[in-house]
Amino acid sequence: MTVPDYVTLIREAHESQGSLTGQRDVLTTTTAKRIRTRMVADLNLGAVLPPVVIGAVVPADLFGKLPMEDASAVAEFLPEGTIKTLSIIDGMQRTAAMLEALEISDALKSRSIRVEFWIASNVRSMIYRMLVLNTGQVPWTISRQLSVIYAPLIEEIVGRVSGVERVFTPDSPGRRVDAGQYSSSHLVELYIAFSLRKTSVDTREAVSDEFSRLDFVENLSEPEFQEQFYSAMGILAALDRAFTRFDAGSGQRYSRGKDVFGAQPARIGLIVAIGAYVLGRPGADTSADDRGRRLARVQSWSDTLLARLNELDDEQLGEFLKLDVLAETLDRRVGQVGRYERSVFYEAFKALIEDQFEVPSMEPCWRAN
Repeated sequence: MTVPDYVTLIREAHESQGSLTGQRDVLTTTTAKRIRTRMVADLNLGAVLPPVVIGAVVPADLFGKLPMEDASAVAEFLPEGTIKTLSIIDGMQRTAAMLEALEISDALKSRSIRVEFWIASNVRSMIYRMLVLNTGQVPWTISRQLSVIYAPLIEEIVGRVSGVERVFTPDSPGRRVDAGQYSSSHLVELYIAFSLRKTSVDTREAVSDEFSRLDFVENLSEPEFQEQFYSAMGILAALDRAFTRFDAGSGQRYSRGKDVFGAQPARIGLIVAIGAYVLGRPGADTSADDRGRRLARVQSWSDTLLARLNELDDEQLGEFLKLDVLAETLDRRVGQVGRYERSVFYEAFKALIEDQFEVPSMEPCWRAN
């Protein structure tokens, strides 16, 4: 049905918070309002929203006549008295967005949306339906939501990022033996960390921080965001390859160049440092043009450093990497070792970016924490 027809049909139910007792009201938090504003803008641009689910309780005699496959209007399968008691089972926030959009745009008046009707013969069945649809759901984590696009994301990283040569997946496991080899789960975590600009991303728990969700939504709405992440991954893979040339052969941790980006803390540190520089601080409004200029600077700086590293022999590369300093920095008895290591690498690569990649060696970076 058209958006105006839907709004007319459901206005009374919406104004009474969806009719059913306990139905979640329209969210009024700051982030919810900003998300809804984004939804209104998307509607005006022609976005297609998921179907709204409407519930109706009808008399038993009418219920027995269902389904009415020939019905072409709501009034044909719902009597007038029933329409006044319709319930919005799923779609309160979408309905609020449509109401707002109609007030500021005439284009929406000619648009159609899909409306699904759940018809029951008693309110008990309707409440059961709402519980199954809403309360019974397991809260989605960001990683679980990303699992919907998990395979295409990994495939695109391999196809678009030069230097990513092999990706290990649950169906195709393996062990890293060279630069450019990463696990699929680690790549997804890097994707999240780049957007949120956080070194600690708990992908196992539901993300309760609404601002994290908001940052993620706003970044994904920017057409350039995906390319910016691929560029950051390209810098990581290129440095990984350059560092791998050095091999002291001692067998100790961080005695080989490939050990640096062989673990997730260094990868997270670099990606988050680039993300913070390019995208800006979380919550800050950085224009697309400014992001493009910042990314171009980082790319240029890293290209200059890589050209310089490629001219060094093995001994000179070892002197530049200063892996003994890194090993000493990380060899501390601290709680939450993983978090500490991510912090060390983030501060290190943040310092590298601040110095425009023009450092005599990595020692001042490793000691920046």
